[in-house]
Amino acid sequence: MTAASAQAWSSGPNCGSRRSNCSQTPLLPLGRRSRTVTSRSFQAGRSGGPPGRRRRAERPPGLRAPRPRASPRGGGAGRGGAGRARGPGGGAGSRPPRPSVSPRSQSAPAEAGSAPPAARGAPRAAPGAQRHGAGQDLQLVGARRALPHVAGRPRLRRHVVCAVNALAHHVLNKDLSDIVGDFRGFYRQLTSDGQLRWIGPEKGVVHLATAAILNAVWDLWAKQERKPLWKLLVDMDPRTLLSCIDFRYITDVLTEEEAYEILQKGQVGKKEREGQMLMHGYPAYTTSCAWLGYSDDTLKQLCTEALKAGWTRFKVKVGADLQDDVRRCRLIRNMIGPEKTLMMDANQRWDVPEAVKWMSKLAEFKPLWIEEPTSPDDILGHATISKALAPLGIGVATGEQCHNRVIFKQLLQAKALQFLQIDSCRLGSVNENLSVLLMAKKFEIPVCPHAGGVGLCELVQHLIIFDFISISASLQNRMCEYVDHLHEHFRYPVIIKKASYMPPKDAGYSTEMKEESVKKHQYPDGEVWKKLLAAQEN
Repeated sequence: MTAASAQAWSSGPNCGSRRSNCSQTPLLPLGRRSRTVTSRSFQAGRSGGPPGRRRRAERPPGLRAPRPRASPRGGGAGRGGAGRARGPGGGAGSRPPRPSVSPRSQSAPAEAGSAPPAARGAPRAAPGAQRHGAGQDLQLVGARRALPHVAGRPRLRRHVVCAVNALAHHVLNKDLSDIVGDFRGFYRQLTSDGQLRWIGPEKGVVHLATAAILNAVWDLWAKQERKPLWKLLVDMDPRTLLSCIDFRYITDVLTEEEAYEILQKGQVGKKEREGQMLMHGYPAYTTSCAWLGYSDDTLKQLCTEALKAGWTRFKVKVGADLQDDVRRCRLIRNMIGPEKTLMMDANQRWDVPEAVKWMSKLAEFKPLWIEEPTSPDDILGHATISKALAPLGIGVATGEQCHNRVIFKQLLQAKALQFLQIDSCRLGSVNENLSVLLMAKKFEIPVCPHAGGVGLCELVQHLIIFDFISISASLQNRMCEYVDHLHEHFRYPVIIKKASYMPPKDAGYSTEMKEESVKKHQYPDGEVWKKLLAAQEN
């Protein structure tokens, strides 16, 4: 069985590696039945050239929203950094088109073989048992699908794809059972590549590539077991689950035995919590109402729609202009009322003293948290902000830009955050996120995942549902971000009912994109790109 599900690698220039060819562009499902990853299945596809001089054309209309108007403060950081509000795709600097925040009405798809088999207790099928993909084509997942951060960002994607192909020799010709049979060893192998650690280690483009490969492996493993990923994790024996985690660098905070005790305690009431999730879902909050750049009329309209749809938790972007923030926060708080939950997100705009001063002015609106108030790498700065805002009843939330489990370990040790925000693709896939979920449980810090368009919601729902069922066993001050944006490009989009994530029922990690969407947005030959480039020529 194809171990890394690696067939959707996007375009990129040749990186010069003898082990990889970054100019290969297989975006369409290969539908192979092979149980072994081969170089042909990993790299087969069409070659796509670099975008050349046309940098303005690098964001197709369907994958990136228009930018907001310039902030009153001006300046701001460059792409991917502080200084602008985040758009629904998860990156800095974009303002989405007017989204609808009403819950999706479709019911969960019911495909043959998608429901978890009742008698399966182990994560791997017994020898000789029918496995997912035997006798049928597999819709496999690769860099574009397993790593939503790169979708709609061709220059970033080329670098990530180059790193993926540089790691390819670790996965090609490997059997899935061999990988998951020693998942910790495989994770260590990917993250300990002697050459690539020089441009890491466990951070940046290389770690994004690691996440892409590992997300694909998890997707395939769940499909083999005919379970959604959350169910695969929930049904795992604690020892098997822990064998997927690399505890290196965190044993001063969490040992494997301590993690085992946490999982053992989580066995109590697990079936009841699973039933609760299936019936009611996991609580979500909306970010779609209050992006920077929205007019007051738009804010009012979107808040009204959200309230009618049953939303009770709202997040507003802040940090561009203090007086503008005061006016917008007052407007939103007056609309949603004092009983609804309000959060604020600064997207790394402030220095530490500025963050404390700014949030002191916004404290009257009773925000539950301020998200990313300063540089995501400034652990002690977050601790200072956290201590200063505690008397005001404002917590600090961060994590979506954390490189790895070590940063989370130190944030927890320094008491620098009150709400921990994992990201399904920033860390080293499910493996590393599991270690962070367990550390958060030990410190009793609620996990409220980061999510957004381009598939982040689809992935992270699995992790947080598992966390409630098997680890945290609590919903107090816990919620998962939801942005109603770009879900139409995915085969198994998230299902929101009554402002809650309903557990996916289809096997896998919910990452598959529709073939039509992939074709249309493939650079530079897709329909969307052709029209965009032709318009620029004229």
